[in-house]
Amino acid sequence: MSGHNALTLVDPQNGNLGFKLFTFENNNFFDHLQRNNFYSMIWVQQGEGKLKADFSEYGFTKDTLFTFSPYQPFMFLTEGAFAGTAIYFHPDFFCIHKHHEEVACHGVLFNNIYEPPFTLIDDTSAATFKLVMEQMKTEMQNPALAQCELLVSYLKIFLITATRLKTESLPSLQRPVSGRKEPFILQNLKDAIEKHFKTKHSASHYAEMLNISPKALAKITKSHFNKTLTELISERIIIEAKRELYLTNKPVKEIAYELGYDDEYYFSRFFKANADISPQIYREAVGFGRGN
Repeated sequence: MSGHNALTLVDPQNGNLGFKLFTFENNNFFDHLQRNNFYSMIWVQQGEGKLKADFSEYGFTKDTLFTFSPYQPFMFLTEGAFAGTAIYFHPDFFCIHKHHEEVACHGVLFNNIYEPPFTLIDDTSAATFKLVMEQMKTEMQNPALAQCELLVSYLKIFLITATRLKTESLPSLQRPVSGRKEPFILQNLKDAIEKHFKTKHSASHYAEMLNISPKALAKITKSHFNKTLTELISERIIIEAKRELYLTNKPVKEIAYELGYDDEYYFSRFFKANADISPQIYREAVGFGRGN
């Protein structure tokens, strides 16, 4: 994919995109469903419209940073002017799972199943982003010793700035709700999914655990997260499966078993239905550090 002023690093070993920085001046890149085998960060600096991502649709305006994980489906629907800058990076170039302690963007910018995949950009962060991107451009146009290391350092600054910004804004993303009962139940639901997603895969298990009728829980979940409870559980299982495919060389059968699936083929079908790609192909396209 070429863009205006596109700067790209390709992994010489496999020809995969490693790192890419480009500006866009219309929606030609994103007006059809994207399923990239790399992380995508798209800063919309001009324009507005709708984002379709995963199972949800969101309205957005300018000064928004969108962050998507590998194979997370998304597209933008826009009318009129639309422009901004994008950074793509492959997990081989920088793996957020491996560097979680340093950057902590996993579960905030990426792979957060409870929050929309975007952050509003304030002036201070915009200034930092512009500065960092200029440094990236300079480094890519005049490559010198340890180019990748330097780019990774700039990328970390970008990710940390965005993660802080999103963390600060999370309370304001929560929609106001009447009464105190619902948010408490939602927090309990998040905790329950986190604790039991490997063993309990059905929505009714969670309703029982939280002592609420399945119908009432379904309604609350849909109104808050814009997703069904089944979708939340499935997404959580997929994130874990992807992480294992990324970071380990465990056979798919073993990963399936650890996630509560005795039948490897059933698990592979479930993974493909939710990630649009088989576990094996996902591992080949995105997985890395195997055998490390």
